Amino acid sequence: MTTIRDIAKLSGYSVSTVSRVLNNHPYVTEEKRKKILSIMEELDYIPNIKARNLSSGHSKHIAVMIPFSDHPYTDKIVSGILKAAFKSGYKVTLLPTNYDLTIEKRYLDELAAKAWDGMIITSKKSSFDIISKYLKYAPIVCCEDTGDYPISCVSIDRGKSYHDLFTLLIKQGYKKIGLTVGRPEKDSASTAIVLEAYRKIIGSADSSLIFRDCRTYEDGIKAGEYFSKVENLEVIVTNGDDVAAGILQKLSLKEIIVIGEENLLSSKLLQFPTVDHHLDLCGEKAFGLLFTDTVKRATISSTFIQRHRI
Repeated sequence: MTTIRDIAKLSGYSVSTVSRVLNNHPYVTEEKRKKILSIMEELDYIPNIKARNLSSGHSKHIAVMIPFSDHPYTDKIVSGILKAAFKSGYKVTLLPTNYDLTIEKRYLDELAAKAWDGMIITSKKSSFDIISKYLKYAPIVCCEDTGDYPISCVSIDRGKSYHDLFTLLIKQGYKKIGLTVGRPEKDSASTAIVLEAYRKIIGSADSSLIFRDCRTYEDGIKAGEYFSKVENLEVIVTNGDDVAAGILQKLSLKEIIVIGEENLLSSKLLQFPTVDHHLDLCGEKAFGLLFTDTVKRATISSTFIQRHRI
């Protein structure tokens, strides 16, 4: 097997000069670079990537921790991350966790072992206290507000978006408003924020109007069956366009207003209103913060897309 020392011997240059060519170092004359590259091509030499990574101290390879591999919320964030990573020449590995603490810890331990240059966490169950302990090994960015912890983050201003939405509905005269949520508020900051806005603006803590553990299209169908039995219900605010699409298999927009989330294809095709949190932008910004020298925070505003008259 041809080695870097063989290339150096045949070219007449030092191992360090060959190494600089392999790593695209700027301070190598064009004559030396051409000769070394010509010999490498002639011998069909392929550099040892692991060795190069050890030498340079980085691999241009990041990890993205995601709860599920087939969820629209995650897909939009990942889309933004991939777009930004591709432009910068980075590889991306997706790490589904299913919100399993053991799996999350295993991935964090792999980050500490230098498996990747950094990690973006889109959603998690592990506490920020645990995550912050891994910052000494590699940079980490979270796609939610990290509060007082020294962890860079990109967060969605869900509090304002749902405060504004519920306020609009009340001003329009709607009184009986249903709501779907995913994870329990003790596990999900997003759920807690939405429920706080709902109870504050709607002025009701009627649990019968809240359908929980709702994440998918199939869950939406179950929610639609449930809400179809609620008398005088006027509006349903959902936690996802696919959930809303499922609900609309059991209810009609002519009967009730159903509001989705994230401006996916389903809301465009079925023409129901939705709250766009611009998750692809969240992913792009998260990648941008990953290799900054200081802790930085960014907040993204939402857009209410009113396709159906409210």
